[in-house]
Amino acid sequence: MREIDDEFDVKLGRIGNRRARRATSYLRRVRQEATKAGASARAGSSFTGGRIGRGRAQGAVLAGRGRGQGQRRVVIKARIVRIKSGDTGAVRAHLRYVQRDGVTREGERGELYDASNDRADAKNFTERSGGDRHQFRFIVAPEDSAELADLKPFVRDLMRQLEQDLGTRLDWVAADHFNTGHPHTHIVLRGKDDEGNDLIIARDYIAHGFRSRAAELITRELGPETEIEVARKLQREITAERLTRLDRSVLRDAPGGVLELGALSGREPAWQTARIGRLRTLERMGLAEETKPGHWRIDLELEPKLRRMGERGDIIKTMHREMAAAGVSRAAGDYAIFDPERGDRHLVGRVVGEGFADELTERRYVVIDGVDGRTHYAEIGALGANGEPPVRNAILELRSRVPEPRAIDRTIAEIAARHGGIYRDRLHREFDPQASSEFVGTHIRRLEAMRREGMVSRLADGGWSVGRDYLDRALRYEQLQQSRAPVRIAVLSWQKLEDLPQALGATWLDRKLVGKEPDELASTGFGAEVETALRARRQWLIEQGLAREEGGQMRFARNMLGTLEARELTRTAADISARSGLAHVDAKAGDRIEGVYRRMLTLNSGRFALIEQSREFVLVPWRPVLERARGQLVTGQVGGEGISWSIGIKRGIGR
Repeated sequence: MREIDDEFDVKLGRIGNRRARRATSYLRRVRQEATKAGASARAGSSFTGGRIGRGRAQGAVLAGRGRGQGQRRVVIKARIVRIKSGDTGAVRAHLRYVQRDGVTREGERGELYDASNDRADAKNFTERSGGDRHQFRFIVAPEDSAELADLKPFVRDLMRQLEQDLGTRLDWVAADHFNTGHPHTHIVLRGKDDEGNDLIIARDYIAHGFRSRAAELITRELGPETEIEVARKLQREITAERLTRLDRSVLRDAPGGVLELGALSGREPAWQTARIGRLRTLERMGLAEETKPGHWRIDLELEPKLRRMGERGDIIKTMHREMAAAGVSRAAGDYAIFDPERGDRHLVGRVVGEGFADELTERRYVVIDGVDGRTHYAEIGALGANGEPPVRNAILELRSRVPEPRAIDRTIAEIAARHGGIYRDRLHREFDPQASSEFVGTHIRRLEAMRREGMVSRLADGGWSVGRDYLDRALRYEQLQQSRAPVRIAVLSWQKLEDLPQALGATWLDRKLVGKEPDELASTGFGAEVETALRARRQWLIEQGLAREEGGQMRFARNMLGTLEARELTRTAADISARSGLAHVDAKAGDRIEGVYRRMLTLNSGRFALIEQSREFVLVPWRPVLERARGQLVTGQVGGEGISWSIGIKRGIGR
């Protein structure tokens, strides 16, 4: 037997090499060794890591146990979220989301609670999460949750059971939501155990064990399902226009799409009767056919078709609810789904309602009363760090996001191709001596956004290593952005349509009148309302001396939009001066702006930032990036294409 010391082998590296190798994680080393072993082992064996983590034994046992007689069902949705080192912004944003308005039974703001307090401190939980590598987020929705007077005792019992199964105390907060037909709970669990180590939960436990424990608890609380409850639920599934348990049973017993009922005589009579009823329903839907008595041919696309049908049904219900809440009446036949994958590219209309299409991933939807006379449902994806949800009654433009490199990417690629895959602002100016600082800055910001996704890297001297395949990287970046947000959103008017005909400022109606937004207007619905507003706006412009009618055509004053915007800014600046005692100064091209960013103003002409100097203030076009610097010193250089901003230590942050 060899001595332990003999197993230590010194491996010399390159002489003078002071760069330390990054330590390989234990999980990665196990996978590497398992992969090597698999090369000489039997074909098809592979290591997945499914049994690594706490609760693996309990998860395997509970997964094999199956659903007991009379056990109630619970839907569990789980997501593991990576947290960037020291960045708790995503944690704060999610806690704000679960505490948003309108989620309680009374329609009020949600309240966080934890294992021992009915009111938990979101700020303290966020601070405790500052060093966490990851975070677990769960949605727990018992099928019969409406029968519970309070979800808190059930959730606390569930988390105590989770602690027993995982062998550690857990740090978590939760909020109950009653804003849907099925009350449910959002649970946020820190990714640390009670010793401060990373909390790793076995995949089997997340997939099966957690749901099984929740089902046991809700069954203990409400009692087993009665035969009457089981029959009632089965009866609802027979005619449901979605994927049901009966459909899964049919698919399981129909290999190759062929089902023979005679071979299934061992099933319960009530279940068999329900399945036959379901098959008749599927036959009417065109998804099944009885070729001869007791023999059925099942559509091979049954599952995806029923899932799409269920999703469409949910969307129609959502649209009905939002339209009713807004007091807007439209024919159901005019409902449509804005789908970029189907070819929809452009939509303009008024926001009727908005919400979450997927609460776990926080992907949002918006219901738009379009100028085409139809009402549209559109998924807009997750909001960015500086994003804000669409405002009801605002007028939006949606454009589908096409994943392709931009013109800015082609410029970067051409410069990098001439310099070994390196891009620098100096090289850009040599390539294009006419390029302004603002224009070059847009390229830097593009690279900074891609760097955050790990697609390019910044050099120590301020340059960028973008590679010779930069256009491929840019395409991957755009595809990633499309998956997160399938549409681009532009706010055409923050004010509702009824306020625009008499509004001071350059409004959306004015831009339409001068022909910069030539959308066709329907003669019904919101399109008809816009046409009426345009007629009123024309008359107002004539009264203001900014338009006249000649030979049956409207003639607008030169630079009418600029004149309207200047009038609104002058009046707004006068109001601010009267309240604050500060003098207003105009910002012109070439000026350098330096002051404290105070707030954002929403005007008819758009959004403007209030920058306060010692005894003066300036109003300039607002950019979302400025919100990170509210109350801080900002510096901007006014150029012909916008303003290049710097915050604090003069680090460029955006136009």
